[in-house]
Amino acid sequence: MESEHNVIIVGAGVAGIASALALKDAGLSPLVLERADQVASSWRTRYDSLRLNTWRRFSHLPGRPYPKGTPTFPSRDQIVEHIERHAGEDGVELRFGTSVERIERSGGGWAVHTSAGELRAPQVIVATGVDQAPVVPAWPGRETFEGELLHSADYRNPTPFTGSRVLVVGPGSSGMEIAHELAESGAAKVWLAVRTPPNILLRQGPGPVPGDLIATWLWSLPTGMADRIARFGARMDFGDLSEYGLPPAETGVFTAVHAEGKVPSIVDAEVVEAIKDGRIEVVPAVAALDASSVELSGGARIEPDAVICATGYRRGLEPLVGHLDVLGERGMPKVRAPEAAAPGLRFAGFLFRPGALGFMGKLARRSAKAIARELRDGGSG
Repeated sequence: MESEHNVIIVGAGVAGIASALALKDAGLSPLVLERADQVASSWRTRYDSLRLNTWRRFSHLPGRPYPKGTPTFPSRDQIVEHIERHAGEDGVELRFGTSVERIERSGGGWAVHTSAGELRAPQVIVATGVDQAPVVPAWPGRETFEGELLHSADYRNPTPFTGSRVLVVGPGSSGMEIAHELAESGAAKVWLAVRTPPNILLRQGPGPVPGDLIATWLWSLPTGMADRIARFGARMDFGDLSEYGLPPAETGVFTAVHAEGKVPSIVDAEVVEAIKDGRIEVVPAVAALDASSVELSGGARIEPDAVICATGYRRGLEPLVGHLDVLGERGMPKVRAPEAAAPGLRFAGFLFRPGALGFMGKLARRSAKAIARELRDGGSG
C-alpha cells in the first residue's frame, strides 16, 4: 500500500504531534501512526496527580502556548488536553490502532511495515518516546513474592494502598513523588529503596521562579561550572541529606545528563521534608524477594505488602530499526532530530535536558525545514 504523504511519523505523543504540526506549518502533509486509540496515550496512563516538572512556557507545542489560566506546572490532564486539541488541527492525519513493526529502506524512501499493511514515504520520523517498555528488575525470588508487585506505570493513586506497608523502588522523580503521595494518604509505612543516590532539584526555585528556568540557564554554561552552581543551590535549598540515606550524587547533575542521559529527581520541597521527618524511610537497594519479605543490600529485611517499581523503561526501538545501525548505547538513537540518522530517517523526542518538551517543538521546526528542503531536492536527502 502506498502513502500519499510526504512524511510518516511513528507515535502520537508530544514529539510526534510537535513534529506533525511543524511539518503542517511548513506546507507538508504528515501522517501520524499510533498504536493506541488516541493521542498522548502514555500521558493518559500516568498517575493521577502527575504535574510537569517544567514551566508551561517551556512545555507547549510549537507556536501553540497553553491557554490563559494554566498553572505554572500543568497537570497530566492539561497536558493531554493540550496535545489532543492541537492534534485535531486541519492538515494532520492521525491513524490510530496501527502498530509499526519494522522500518526498512525501500528505493529512494522508506517502507513502514504496520499491523494494517505496508506504507511508503520519502521521509520517516520515529517519535515513540523514551518510556516504551516498563522494566521490573529480575530480582532473585521475584516470582515467589505473594504481595502486590507492580511498575510505577501501573500506579494511578494511593487509594488501594491505604493502611498498607509499601516499598517504592527507585529515587527518580516518579518514585519520590509516589512515595510522598502514599505517605500523605494513609499508607501504614513507606520505604524508598535507593541503589544510586540521585541528584535532587526542587521543582520550584527561589520565590516564584520555576526550577527549570534556572536549569535552562545553567545548561548554557560549561558543564563543570553548572554542576558546581547546582550543587551549591541544592545545599541552600535542603541541605545535606546523607543522614537520611541520600548522600550527594557522585556525578554532578549536568555531567550526568550529558554523559549518561541520567536526569535529576525533580520534586517539591514537601517530598524532601517527608524524608527528613521519617514519613518516607530511605533504605538500600533491593537484593532479593521471597514470599513475604524483601532482602535489602547489606542483608536487612523488610516486609512490605506491596512493591512499586519506579525502575525505568526501555526504548523499545530494536524491532523497528535495530537492523539499520542507527542505535547506540542504551538503545538510544546515535543521531537525533533535526539531523537525519539515515537519509530521510529522523528520531524526535529522544533527548534529556531542561525544558525538554518545549525544546522538542524547536527541534521539530528545524526538522520540518530540513525535510522540506530535502523533499525539494529530490526525496530523502
